[in-house]
Amino acid sequence: MRRTDRQLSREEAEQILRENQYGVLSTVCADGRPYGLPISYAYAGGKLYFHHTAAESLLRENIGGQARACFTVVGKTRLLPEKFSTQYESAIAFGIIRESEDKTEGLLRLVEALSPAFMEQGRRYAAAAQDRVVVYEFEIEELTGKARRED
Repeated sequence: MRRTDRQLSREEAEQILRENQYGVLSTVCADGRPYGLPISYAYAGGKLYFHHTAAESLLRENIGGQARACFTVVGKTRLLPEKFSTQYESAIAFGIIRESEDKTEGLLRLVEALSPAFMEQGRRYAAAAQDRVVVYEFEIEELTGKARRED
């Protein structure tokens, strides 16, 4: 990291993952093109969880059984126009993404993170969605965080 004065601890980077709901999942296509997909997620137990359509898609093709991937979350931001700059915080995770062996667990983690007041409805959704979705687990191998929080 070039700006080591803005580097966050692992705990601070994990806090950014816990406090936010959206990020960009980046994979590589078979022909070498990068592919970034904005997606909602859950962070639990040191892993990220995503769900996506069970139909054929570029993401499913890129991941196959498992793939290396990158996931970026931008947390709080505030434009500082008079300084031609921005206050920001971000976290970048590198790791392995694969289909989850337990769709229900992954879907319930997503419900808990994104819709905690609707757990009962979420359980029904998870049961009904089994054939329509794929749940992915992203095992984080490296996590970095960076922030400019001062004016």
